[in-house]
Amino acid sequence: MKLEEEIQQKSFKSEYHKLAVNILYTHGWLVSHLAESLRPYGLTIQQYNLLRILRGQHPAPATITLLRERMLDKMSDASRLIDRLQAKGLVDRLPSTEDRRKAGVVISERGLDLLREIDDLEADTLSLFSGISEAEARQTNAALDALRGI
Repeated sequence: MKLEEEIQQKSFKSEYHKLAVNILYTHGWLVSHLAESLRPYGLTIQQYNLLRILRGQHPAPATITLLRERMLDKMSDASRLIDRLQAKGLVDRLPSTEDRRKAGVVISERGLDLLREIDDLEADTLSLFSGISEAEARQTNAALDALRGI
């Protein structure tokens, strides 16, 4: 459905204004779908993002600083998220005697098992993009990279 129909707005100040609104609207749509898909696993999108980062680092530990730098949501409190994941048994902390921020964090076997279970979710999420071709996805990626000045 067209953005104008979705948000019931007939016109925009410019195509750039429409693009900004479209990106924000689409972000909310995608986040809503992901959050709903993760709910049965007891995870938030930010926790899922951290687990995926830790799986990529595995078996090497990651510092909170590294996790914060690599997170998609830069406003998230990585330390608190790690505390919650640790309480669920999905990560382990390797304490540092110097500084809590330098403590190593590794994904636990339970966390790896949960991600393997969730991996099937990725196919469901990718099906959301079935309305566009791979060439259109590539073009959109290039446009978004250009928008961010990459």
